[in-house]
Amino acid sequence: MSETTEAKLRDALRAVRDPSTGQDVVSAGLVDSLRAERGIVHLALRTDRAHATAMEAVRQEAQQVLARQPGVLNATAVLTAHRDQPQTPAPPRADPLLQPLALPGIKRVIAVASGKGGVGKSTLAVNLAVALAQQGHQVGLLDADIYGPSLPRMLGLHGKPEIRDQRMIPMDAWGLRAMSIGLLIDPDTAMVWRGPMIMGAITQMLEQVVWGTLDALVVDLPPGTGDAQLTLSQKTNITGAVIVSTPQDLALMDARRGVKMFEKVKVPVLGLVENMSTFCCPNCGHETPLFGHGGARREAERLGIPFLGEVPLLLEVREDGDAGTPAVATHPDSPAARAFGSIARAVWARLPG
Repeated sequence: MSETTEAKLRDALRAVRDPSTGQDVVSAGLVDSLRAERGIVHLALRTDRAHATAMEAVRQEAQQVLARQPGVLNATAVLTAHRDQPQTPAPPRADPLLQPLALPGIKRVIAVASGKGGVGKSTLAVNLAVALAQQGHQVGLLDADIYGPSLPRMLGLHGKPEIRDQRMIPMDAWGLRAMSIGLLIDPDTAMVWRGPMIMGAITQMLEQVVWGTLDALVVDLPPGTGDAQLTLSQKTNITGAVIVSTPQDLALMDARRGVKMFEKVKVPVLGLVENMSTFCCPNCGHETPLFGHGGARREAERLGIPFLGEVPLLLEVREDGDAGTPAVATHPDSPAARAFGSIARAVWARLPG
């Protein structure tokens, strides 16, 4: 963020008063951090446990003030704990300032994750969400992969979302309500963001999107076990996580780390999916286990978690993804589409309620 932009935003925040001192939040030293990039602004305000309730109104006012500034697409303000003496950090869910966001209308949140990239996680997330919608559920799809947002391309979405009353309207595609950072930035933009910016962007796409009533919100997480995963586990009550892997040992080793990460943050693991299980020749139909076969099933048994199913590697799945037409919608009778549908039923059967 340029110094000029920062100065203007800080100056705008001087209209917001600290109720305990009567000073504006800037003069009172309550601005812990202020970051902005490409119209997305993230503010952290200092407080302590004793003043957290009173500061909630200040947080909301500051967020509204920033959102009204020229060039700001979306603004998020959060409260951050401030202590005079170092203390041992509390677990993510124990700090009242990190309590999950209120997401009225969203009954379940399903995270789709992988330990490493290149295993077809986004393809699984898209087809899982569309399959759930085909099975009669109201479904939203959130692309939380900030560095590599691919859902606009895979869903065939173009343009920017409509904004009403400073909140974004999700785009409709294939029976879903969808939102992605890729809809807010130029497709060729490299997202060189640090942790707080990632956390702010994900918070905005959760809290400042008019999701409406959903039976489930499917969240496509970036690969690995980083800021996005931590933010989602802190800011939402995740109903369960689906881990995607290929059968090969290297991918399974990283998938194992993903399972352990969700267990550590107290998120139920719904099960493991084996993607690219076998390659089906488009000419003769012969199946070849390019990456091995059955490794994810054995790993699920070893970890004591459900095995949700296996998806074959088909040319049409790749072509459909590039064309923005999910395989379950355009090739419903293909082996891959049937596998996605079966996985969707298995996931739903493991959800509470």
